[in-house]
Amino acid sequence: MTIQEASERYQIPMHILREYESWGLCGAVRKVMGQWQYDDTDLERLSTIMTLHDIGFTTEEVEVYMRLLLEQKHTERQRLQMLEERRSAALSEIHFKERQLWRLDYLRHEIRKAQGGALK
Repeated sequence: MTIQEASERYQIPMHILREYESWGLCGAVRKVMGQWQYDDTDLERLSTIMTLHDIGFTTEEVEVYMRLLLEQKHTERQRLQMLEERRSAALSEIHFKERQLWRLDYLRHEIRKAQGGALK
């Protein structure tokens, strides 16, 4: 499957495919008649890359994670640490948003309370 076909079929942005190729991580990707050809293993790796991007990893973090994944020897702890850090950051964002909602609801409540008092 060519880069264009992979991009269209799996809705993977071209810039992600080009990043993947530039990292030299394309195990079975080979050039046929001047075009990259992806196999199922490459598509699985690309799925992991998309997931990492979706959960907020930077391009540099994705590359580090993928290099560790491909090493496979004793990298579980490092990869788990990266995921734990991302999870902790996501929880912090959620808690911050919860505090924003509480403040927003408080202000709404105050306006409604003032409106109710004005109607009497």
